[in-house]
Amino acid sequence: MSIKIGVIGATGMAGSAVYQEAVDQGFDVTAIVRSTAKAHKTLGQDAKVFEKDAFALTKEELLQFDVIINAFATVPALAYQHIDLAAYLIRLLRETTVPRLIFILGAGSLVTGDDNHLLLEDLKKLPDAASWVSIPDNQKKELEFLRNIDNVNWTGVSPGITFQAGEATQYKLGTDYLLFGEDNESVTNSGTMAKAIVSEIIKPSAEKKRFTVINA
Repeated sequence: MSIKIGVIGATGMAGSAVYQEAVDQGFDVTAIVRSTAKAHKTLGQDAKVFEKDAFALTKEELLQFDVIINAFATVPALAYQHIDLAAYLIRLLRETTVPRLIFILGAGSLVTGDDNHLLLEDLKKLPDAASWVSIPDNQKKELEFLRNIDNVNWTGVSPGITFQAGEATQYKLGTDYLLFGEDNESVTNSGTMAKAIVSEIIKPSAEKKRFTVINA
């Protein structure tokens, strides 16, 4: 029987790439979105869609799936909703192992430099950081929250410094340290992220952990 996957935020850059990769791999995939019309426009008229706000999902609805991928995205002013949604999903699924929850996180929580500081510290120093840094900051807090959860089957995944729309490439995996390719760049295409997530679903290796992926 095919693995049933639900993708929260399936019309966004990351979510749409994960949705398509999972479909291409033959999984039974449902886009969990607030607008059916937008989902069909983004993912195609044949896309399987469940229209509902993520914060209104019920435990019974989540239990229909084997895997839930949280590709939720929001504006910087509402960045705290990353934590809120993680907490909401975790609360619904306490004391369960299925569905598995996969959270797409930011790169800010990755360790870098000779002194092993968080990338977030560097991001905060960029000239225009005040307009967007709340998102990686709250995604770091989201990971901190998840690391205290031991009775839900969760996994986190972080991209490199640059997370951009693009086709899947060969990729390099890590855990908590910021990765760089042979060109000394730290870039993750949305397709690469999707490919790594689907591979993790097929062969789990990061349960209750975070991993990171970049283009090789």
